[in-house]
Amino acid sequence: MPGTTSTAPGAPNAGPSTGAPHPRRWIALAVIAVSQLMVVLDATIVNIALPQAQADLGITDANRQWVITAYTLAFGGLLLLGGRIADYWGRKRTFLVGMTGFALASALGGLATTGEMLFAARALQGAFGALLAPAALALLTVLFTEATERAKAFAVYGAIAGGGSAVGLLLGGVLTEYADWRWCLLVNIPVAAIAIAFALPLVPESRAHGNTRYDVPGAIVVTAGLVSLVYGFTKAAEDGWDATATLGFIAAGVVLLAAFVVIELRSSHPLLPLRIILDRNRGGAFLTSTLIGAGLFGAFLFLTFYFQVVLQYKPLEAGLASLPVTAGVLIAAGGASQLMPRLGAKPLMVAGAVLAALGMLVLTQIDVNTSFLTHLLPAQVILGLGLGFTFVPLSSLALVGVPEHDAGAASATLNATQQIGGSLGTALLNTFYTSAVAAYLVGKAPNPVNQVDALVHGYRVAFAWGAALIVLAGLATLVLVKVRKEDIPTGNTVHMG
Repeated sequence: MPGTTSTAPGAPNAGPSTGAPHPRRWIALAVIAVSQLMVVLDATIVNIALPQAQADLGITDANRQWVITAYTLAFGGLLLLGGRIADYWGRKRTFLVGMTGFALASALGGLATTGEMLFAARALQGAFGALLAPAALALLTVLFTEATERAKAFAVYGAIAGGGSAVGLLLGGVLTEYADWRWCLLVNIPVAAIAIAFALPLVPESRAHGNTRYDVPGAIVVTAGLVSLVYGFTKAAEDGWDATATLGFIAAGVVLLAAFVVIELRSSHPLLPLRIILDRNRGGAFLTSTLIGAGLFGAFLFLTFYFQVVLQYKPLEAGLASLPVTAGVLIAAGGASQLMPRLGAKPLMVAGAVLAALGMLVLTQIDVNTSFLTHLLPAQVILGLGLGFTFVPLSSLALVGVPEHDAGAASATLNATQQIGGSLGTALLNTFYTSAVAAYLVGKAPNPVNQVDALVHGYRVAFAWGAALIVLAGLATLVLVKVRKEDIPTGNTVHMG
């Protein structure tokens, strides 16, 4: 499922703590796990609610992707800065602020009366999530200093992260069908209140020492550049690729991202040390992660609409119908963990890309009454298996040859690339979708049959482009990754979502 990948040693600058283990560390783990569950739930619970939210708030097809991308852009663009803030401002304090802000943003989204208000709330959720997620991971690294206990703690954390996406699909279906789509956001408020109430007395404060300078200009410029790119893709859906506004926003995005590189090269404390991504294997891993995220996030958006709009599934049925992907991911992730020491990362990642692309290509063959059992179920399982075989090696590959002081930044960069890839991919695929629907309807009578046929044609086009992006991810792995299996680190790896 859409999500991020984190590595246990990857809490930026968390460092090992000294002294006796914290006496309430296992209760604190429960509190931190609840916060992680909330963030992971939010990725899938909103997908199921989106068709109803779009209809209720009058959001256009071209703009509906902002419900997803506003969150992922803010989260991915600010994640590295969030990690540094947590380290130096205080991990508990950052955790509490992130949790409070996430709850308030969820309330704003749940009470939204316009599409723009919902988009703003989702962006705020992403920004506070970028504080919450690295603070939670850093707290675990500090609380659990003994290797065996740390492995158990991250196993619990990873299980909740991996299973949370499935819970989100089901909970989103239940809340949307039996209450209202707004409760898919409002449900975060009581969860956050419980977590805050327990975190205040139970979770200890910790912070890193040293220079506390933050690369705020870098964070602002990279986020602005990504937003400009996504907005350019959105304008292409409305005005065409050759429109002045489309070209202007895309060009501005490219210029801002180039400026970000310059800022990072000159900064004494860069948000993203470029030495991390210039390594061939890590660069290949980050590029693969971006492309996989681009193909994956968009695919889930259109699958949700296909289930509910074309096949007329109820929200709960749509949630249940989406579970095979999660099952495939969990099965393959377990297998990949066992196979990686023997086969290495590259063969698994290439095989994973082939499987995921195959699953996506099967989805390009849908029609207005495709069978779930004989077509949609196997396609989703194949897609999930491919993703599982890709995610696990990616998280280890991101740490190949990384000095200890860069481990946190490398891990957070992998998280950010998946979110950013998802943002760009969702916007791009949505543009291809709307263009395909409009082209299909040219010269045809505007009757319900043609309208539904046009939607299905648009979904097919989106799945085809998603498959192409995943194939590019496989090619990037094939060409760039040269690491040997004995070079792969064997640290505790957590798949989030």
